[in-house]
Amino acid sequence: MRVARALCCRTLEHASWLPTMYGGTGIDNRYISLGRDLVRDLLDGTTHSGSVFLPKENIPDDRGPTTAQRMVLYAEGAGPLAFASSRQALANAKLQPQEITHLVTVSCTGFYAPGVDHVLIDGLPLKPTVQRTHVGFMGCHGAINGLRVAAAFVGADPKAKVLLCAVEMSCLHYHFGWDPQKIVANALFGDGAAAVVGVAGAKQPWRVTATGSCVLPDSAKAMSWTIGDHGFEMTLSKQVPALIAKHLRPWMQNWLAESGLKIEDVKSWALHPGGPRVLSAVEETLELTPASTAVSREIFGTCGNMSSPTVLFILDKLRARNQPRPAVALAFGPGLVAEAALIE
Repeated sequence: MRVARALCCRTLEHASWLPTMYGGTGIDNRYISLGRDLVRDLLDGTTHSGSVFLPKENIPDDRGPTTAQRMVLYAEGAGPLAFASSRQALANAKLQPQEITHLVTVSCTGFYAPGVDHVLIDGLPLKPTVQRTHVGFMGCHGAINGLRVAAAFVGADPKAKVLLCAVEMSCLHYHFGWDPQKIVANALFGDGAAAVVGVAGAKQPWRVTATGSCVLPDSAKAMSWTIGDHGFEMTLSKQVPALIAKHLRPWMQNWLAESGLKIEDVKSWALHPGGPRVLSAVEETLELTPASTAVSREIFGTCGNMSSPTVLFILDKLRARNQPRPAVALAFGPGLVAEAALIE
């Protein structure tokens, strides 16, 4: 909140709103990849880090770094985050990097080429012939799109061993200046990376058996993610929870029915925590108990909304705790679109 006061508030009235905005998020901790030196500068009013994110005192309406400057930082930081999570996923799966046949990368917070996939091929290292697919700019549900792609590879190729990695540096798009809607985004998002391995023919639990997608009616302007001159700009309408409450349940019922299931048959839920009101809307419309969303709220409280990797963090926690299945992973993104994966 002190960082927001330094970069966003133009008046004392603005600063007085921050405790309410930040206090209502339910987030206790978030991670940013720009370094402690920058944070210390922002808190102390110093300039030791030399970061492009330091406010410019001689520009009253400073909007922060240009998009090009932010993308330089993405190119420097996204690769190491993706590498660390991918190396851990391979170790957990007891696979050597050279065994991977397909690589799926997911990100919506940056672009550069050769990109994160190239970092993983060189660094892990993967075979130069690994088949690459990138899921880009799809927002918070991007990892579910990635799971769909990975599951298709595993289902089509009996020799497939797929590495999926989602990496985001949401902090790069921190909004300077006072815009209440964007201040909310500033308060919610954090950085992170998560990776998972899928192997054809494996009969292990926690396998994706179906995926679904639904563009919610009359929601095209409810959530957007656009490229501006000073970072990517998030639009979050106050109508998002109401749209979810109105339209999610009928689609979820129909989609689960295709697999012979009802909502009450789902034993565990990995709900992407777009924000506390989104989680509450999903709970209410699907008639879920607080216990059903406890892990989602736990990850949200300790990591914030990391965009695409978040749902993989939640699934990993459910798996580690040996929660019952079938499970459903559910997330929302610009459109407004709901994406889901059934995991058994």
